[in-house]
Amino acid sequence: MMQPYLLMAVLYLSLGVLAALDASLSSLGIITWFNGLRWLRVHVITLGVMTEAVFGLLPYLVASRAGRPRPAIRWDVWLALNAGLLTLLVGIPLVNGALILAGGTLIFIAALLLIPQLASLRPTSPRTPSTTDADKPSGRHFYIAGLSYLLLGIIIGSGLWLGWGQALRMWNPIEVHIHTNNWGFMSLVFAGLLVDLYPLFTHRSFAWPYSIRPIFWLMTLGALGLVLGPWVGSQWFTVPGLVLHLTGTLWLLANVIVPVWPTRLVRSPGIWHLVTSYVWILAPVFIAPLIILNVPGFAGAGVEANAPQALIYGWVLQFGYALLPYLLRRALLPDEEARLGGNWFSLMTVHLGGVLLWASIFAGDNQTLLHGVAYVFWVLSMLPMTVEVWRIVRRGVTRLDTNAPSLASERAGGD
Repeated sequence: MMQPYLLMAVLYLSLGVLAALDASLSSLGIITWFNGLRWLRVHVITLGVMTEAVFGLLPYLVASRAGRPRPAIRWDVWLALNAGLLTLLVGIPLVNGALILAGGTLIFIAALLLIPQLASLRPTSPRTPSTTDADKPSGRHFYIAGLSYLLLGIIIGSGLWLGWGQALRMWNPIEVHIHTNNWGFMSLVFAGLLVDLYPLFTHRSFAWPYSIRPIFWLMTLGALGLVLGPWVGSQWFTVPGLVLHLTGTLWLLANVIVPVWPTRLVRSPGIWHLVTSYVWILAPVFIAPLIILNVPGFAGAGVEANAPQALIYGWVLQFGYALLPYLLRRALLPDEEARLGGNWFSLMTVHLGGVLLWASIFAGDNQTLLHGVAYVFWVLSMLPMTVEVWRIVRRGVTRLDTNAPSLASERAGGD
């Protein structure tokens, strides 16, 4: 059962709404700024909402694709992950290096335990000429590679507060950390989730199933280049990495879009959330050449400080808008048809937030105002999502309570 992870993801989503509201009120000068809270907001989404959902889901997806029995929940992984997250929730606002190191270490242990579990869930039947990767694609390799990048991201992220960047001779430690977590961990895991879940919520296969293996290598090697580039301070790694990763990502999106384009699914806001969320991981790609060429008005420092916010709220969280309600319905309401989450209001407001955040980077005197309004739109986009997931949780708990007496009577009758 993956419910403990999903329920924690819902709790962190609710906390994310409050964190985004704080960002808006702080930028508009209504309340004071809290030291370290900017990084806390990001990690509530990445480590809180998405990592909880991912850690709970991956063993079941991989086991299902491999034709193996559903694995029991690893409470050691759950405990290490949540103890680490709670420690970071305290340590980051206080900028306390010891607490940040302890929290990062616990999450590192959780990921380190999860990787061999996924690696051990190999297909039960030997491969035959009729059973190929194209016939039954799996996201397993994406997950293992993504979690490996997470391990590196944890080391680098914890080291930001302890001076490890200088010891490891990193040219830009913050950028290395961001690239490792976003282009490495999140991007690869999201790709694996699309590979595994797409046939379930669309009842269709990818447009080109044979492309999954080359997409994996394009994205994995591309992420490596994007990590090494800011590590050594060389565009000779960054540019090829960007080209490889971008090629794999666009190929992945084409696989998603082509089969559903002539169908009713294209009118679903959930599909639009999934696909258009990638606009915000592609936005820095189009701005990067202007920064490299020193075009006036496109300062790298401003982009580096603010673009990750648009990346997290526009891409990572929006991806979760679609998948988290879907996963909760499958887990808590198995008798109902699961569908992707989100609505047209959340779709419109989440993108308006991203547009305004990017506009604030280049707005000069209006930067603070646009920054605050961007977070207002992100809060508005999160509200219907939060209401939706809590309704699913309430109905799921009600269903369990209703079925409890009948289960007890069945057991009594069996005795």
